[in-house]
Amino acid sequence: MAAITPTIYALASAHGRAGIAVIRISGPSADHALQRLAPNLSEMPPPRYLQRVNLFDTESKNDQAPQQIDQALAVRFPAPHSFTGEDVIELHVHGGHAVINALMTSLSSIENLRPAEPGEFSRRAFENGKMDLTAVEAIADLVDAETTAQREQALTQMGGALAKTYDGWRERLVKAMAFAEASIDFAEEDIPADLTQQSLDALSVLASEIRAHLSDGNIGERIRDGFRIALTGAPNVGKSSLLNAIAKRDVAIVSDIAGTTRDVIEVPMDLNGYAAVLIDTAGLRESDDVIEREGVRRAIDQAATADLRLHLTDDKGALEAKELNDEIIQVVNKCDLRPKDKATDVSDGVHYISAKTGFGLDGLIREIADRISQQILRRSKASVPLTRARHRHALVECVEALDRALAGAKAGNDAEMMAEDVRVAAHALGGITGRVDVEELLDRIFSDFCIGK
Repeated sequence: MAAITPTIYALASAHGRAGIAVIRISGPSADHALQRLAPNLSEMPPPRYLQRVNLFDTESKNDQAPQQIDQALAVRFPAPHSFTGEDVIELHVHGGHAVINALMTSLSSIENLRPAEPGEFSRRAFENGKMDLTAVEAIADLVDAETTAQREQALTQMGGALAKTYDGWRERLVKAMAFAEASIDFAEEDIPADLTQQSLDALSVLASEIRAHLSDGNIGERIRDGFRIALTGAPNVGKSSLLNAIAKRDVAIVSDIAGTTRDVIEVPMDLNGYAAVLIDTAGLRESDDVIEREGVRRAIDQAATADLRLHLTDDKGALEAKELNDEIIQVVNKCDLRPKDKATDVSDGVHYISAKTGFGLDGLIREIADRISQQILRRSKASVPLTRARHRHALVECVEALDRALAGAKAGNDAEMMAEDVRVAAHALGGITGRVDVEELLDRIFSDFCIGK
């Protein structure tokens, strides 16, 4: 006898005191759970309509009248037309701790119900064919989104843009794989030579498309995790002051003593809709101090790997034109000390600011956001860039397998070897969207979810 699928429940809204909280119930006993909680219901609410219900404690003693927990709104989503593909009940209740705790206790006493594991609702949606893995990951990204760019990227991915691309590539691989298998199974038949070449040409074109997709400068990951912006310059030019001014709080120690900043300080923030990590570094100078020299070394490393660099000067150590590029913004600080008739915020591409008074900061932040936008347009080769290292690893594996297949065919290797390489490539692509057996992969992905999602 097949085991009964347990019905799961969890708080689907944020924890903590709120005006409204949502409790989600999913599984074959969802309707039964509502009937137990709302015994005065004469009939079940119609699908997808909110209905006011009185919820009662299911653990009341037989000799006592059931105690009311809350007056709430209930909505039913019968299978398969629900988020998980199962019968789903959502209870919209008052968001006080006492109400939520009482409902959770009552739900725990109903047979065949148990609390949901992290990400279990989304996992059931995937297992029931309601979404692929890229959409599942996009939900997690959307929940975590703190900037406009992060939200837009997650919504596009959740809408199936990545899955459409990867599934299209996989279909083309399957066709090539079918030809390879046919050439093995029907080796005695005369397979047209032009058909063989067409298959190889198709694999070559596909490998080129995937390489172009991979050469995006990690833009998707940058949008998701934040563009790294390093503040560099000599000691006492105001790097820490600028960091505090942009962050609008004191995150770095400011002092007139040269060499105060010795380690790297990273501050995540939202810059005009883009996630960014602003990095304060040690002043660049020669020093006999071992610790300061290490700080300078780290500053140089950060400048070399940053997506964007703000090079601060006091108008004495400006970079030469040949040193400037799209990843460097020249900033002259301490303009509050300049003569008023020379106070301007931008001149010849150089930003003049005062971290102390805020002069020129709005223009500098706009310039940073514009440079980030330019990087996205310049690097991205696709409407939806890669967002996770998991996808990138799978695509690299796919291209490597295709290269082996093409090289083997050119060298006259057996068809069996080519077919195996194409299978490996197809399996790698399928692992991104979940079109293969990925039990271990699922455990890793869904373990990162919070309860109720």
